[in-house]
Amino acid sequence: QVQLVESGGGLVQSGGSLRLSCAASGNIFRLSLMGWYRQAPGKERELVASITSGGSTNYADSVKARFTISRDNAKNTVYLEMNSLKPEDTAVYYCHTPYLGRLYWGQGTQVTVSS
Repeated sequence: QVQLVESGGGLVQSGGSLRLSCAASGNIFRLSLMGWYRQAPGKERELVASITSGGSTNYADSVKARFTISRDNAKNTVYLEMNSLKPEDTAVYYCHTPYLGRLYWGQGTQVTVSS
């Protein structure tokens, strides 16, 4: 069982920055992949960024060059640094990880970008 707890969301003006954190806990050895998804009202949940335990990253085209994902393997924590935020980045952001054949999600953290 894996528990994921996100933090760092909030309200920010367009062009601003936020940093999200997600800490994983439970009886886990190593999480191979951790990532962030987001879901805006009326839209499908979409991948924002992901990172492997080796540091390989993947980003949605809409956030490339603005968002940076990183992780601390010793702490089983993943971060999402979000810069140059736009109103269209407004969504609930969810931390995600697959582990031993199951998918785990955090409770979500709201990010609101005002214009």
